[in-house]
Amino acid sequence: MAKVVQEELGIDAGEEQEVRRSFRAWRTLLPIAFGLLAVGFLLWHELREEGFEKVAEGTGNYAWADTNGNGEVDLADAAEFVPAERGDYKLMSGTDRLRSVRLAPWGVLLLFAALIANALRDYGYIVRLRILTDGEFGWKRSFQVVALWEFATAVAPAVVGGTSVAIYVMAKDGTPLGRSAAIVLVTAMLDELFFLVFAPAVFFLVGIDKLFPPELDEAMWGLPVQALFWIGYVFIAVMKLTVFYSVFFRPRAIKLLLVSLFKHRWIRRLRPRMAEAGDDLIAASDQYKGRSLAFWLKAIAATWCSWGARFLVLNFIAAAFFPVSDHLLMYARQIVLWVILLISPTPGASGAAEFAFVGFMRDLMPAGAMLVVVALLWRLFTYYFYLFLGAIVAPGWLRRTGKARQH
Repeated sequence: MAKVVQEELGIDAGEEQEVRRSFRAWRTLLPIAFGLLAVGFLLWHELREEGFEKVAEGTGNYAWADTNGNGEVDLADAAEFVPAERGDYKLMSGTDRLRSVRLAPWGVLLLFAALIANALRDYGYIVRLRILTDGEFGWKRSFQVVALWEFATAVAPAVVGGTSVAIYVMAKDGTPLGRSAAIVLVTAMLDELFFLVFAPAVFFLVGIDKLFPPELDEAMWGLPVQALFWIGYVFIAVMKLTVFYSVFFRPRAIKLLLVSLFKHRWIRRLRPRMAEAGDDLIAASDQYKGRSLAFWLKAIAATWCSWGARFLVLNFIAAAFFPVSDHLLMYARQIVLWVILLISPTPGASGAAEFAFVGFMRDLMPAGAMLVVVALLWRLFTYYFYLFLGAIVAPGWLRRTGKARQH
């Protein structure tokens, strides 16, 4: 592996120190604290209230009456249940509901399937990185880049992400800075393409009314969820179309435009950054313009495999505890949730994700402690795991690149 000095990489010393600080173990404490506080509050809120739970047939003291006529059992709506001697539902305290949480008969296998889906997510990322680097990155190096990239994304605000860290990691391992930036830029384009394609697809398959029921706004503290989603979707579409045009058609013209827009005195200090962004566009264009259709199909397939597996994790976890009535709707809601969480200011959307999850999935899961337990496991599999993985991988990588820097 090439040993390069800082000047050859073109990385500013202050920026390098800032990026390296992002890998310190204490950075994991803040998002963990946010997440645990959110889960703790949700559990406290659920445990202090009574609620209905389905029990073995004929062993309960309430029956479902479907007073609203929608044909769906809403365990959070007391008006839907009437007293009955041999009912199928029971009014339970929060503590009793927590004690009643049990794995389904195939629960262990389904949790294992969730782990496999999570592994497929990472495998897709690794394969895509090898495709975009034309095999220059081996399996081990690709794994390290993905692990550190996910860690940086987890400790940075969701709206910021970990792209700058990914560029730095690849550059420190010997990849030219412009090539590293190009890889990250194209990776982001492929990620957003998934949402631009699959969001309309799930709307067609599920239906807008089921995807955005009126009660969803109430669950999200009165926020207009559908409007928030479409704002995020349009923003992603405009940004990615702009980047696509810039990379594959007029990268040099876009660089000149960026530099000229930042010539005014009050924003002139950002002009060097815009010049760097323009250089990244040119590097991406030089590297990927004119690639074959087969190349792009392989990269897109790896991307869709990764994201597709990512959203299956929740379905497997939920099915491990209770029968899921609509897997497709649960899957589709996650796409909506992910787009909205992009604007979260907390590290990795910690805290916000747990609250939003309960609001989005309340009508698809048993109310009470079960919902919070599933939310905790979902975040453990898809978020906290990457905090721990990054904390394990980062020290060895920092030592290795630190030694390389001294040569």
